[in-house]
Amino acid sequence: MTLENAVARVVIENATIGYDKRIISRDLSVQIPDGSFTAIIGPNGCGKSTLLRAFARVLNPVSGRVLLDGRAIASYKSKEVARQLGLLPQTSLSPDGIRVADLVARGRAPYQNLIQQWRESDEAAVARALTATRLTELSSRLVDELSGGQRQRVWVAMLLAQDTPIMLLDEPTTFLDIAHQYELMELFRGFHDDGKTLVAVLHDLNQAARYADHLIVMKHGQVVTTGSPAEVMTVELIEEVFGLRALIVPDPVTGTPNVVPLDPRTATLAPVEFTGQDAQTPTQAPVEQE
Repeated sequence: MTLENAVARVVIENATIGYDKRIISRDLSVQIPDGSFTAIIGPNGCGKSTLLRAFARVLNPVSGRVLLDGRAIASYKSKEVARQLGLLPQTSLSPDGIRVADLVARGRAPYQNLIQQWRESDEAAVARALTATRLTELSSRLVDELSGGQRQRVWVAMLLAQDTPIMLLDEPTTFLDIAHQYELMELFRGFHDDGKTLVAVLHDLNQAARYADHLIVMKHGQVVTTGSPAEVMTVELIEEVFGLRALIVPDPVTGTPNVVPLDPRTATLAPVEFTGQDAQTPTQAPVEQE
């Protein structure tokens, strides 16, 4: 099934979203193709994280509605939502003195109640999450003792232990060095390959184009366009949305669109549009400035 034909389990219809009296988005309508790796991109302050929080029911729309499986998400019980949607927020603070395995185990909370306490299935889910994030050997360590990259993997492991079909990621690579960024993105790619629907707010356009198969582009609280990276990433869009003059060339490794900013100090280069075919860097002909 192509993404164009995929059923959207998460939909926002004509929603006005904001914080207190500050409105971020008005009459916003957007949907997430089921089974996609969707990246939400756009300049700072355009409403990316606000949109993600509305999907996660962290923010309730002032008007309009958010739907999960065709039903208003506000009508679900909290644990029902938590078994379908998992959120990795921008910043997470762990309790003092908590160990890795204990924090990851908190991802199983949606499956606990007064009758059904900790079960073998919960233990197995935590073990799988620790293995997938390469944290098994660190499971007895205090979270406070870990590096930034390791701590982020702990939060990802907790989200994975929650075992939801839909994972929402709010700027997951922020504050990580480039090696840890790509390590984490590869981890997310694996989750997607396993059948999960991922929605990530990303600032790095080239990471978004490399890993996502569906993009939502936002500006001033509104959706500018949606589609595959090859369809969306154009010279005109990058200049319109980000105010950046750039070339779009194939990534030499993956062949996906790669944004290369022009140097304003030198002669401009004739833009070459991404064709999605050969992953070869084309020769650019300098254009004299007037």
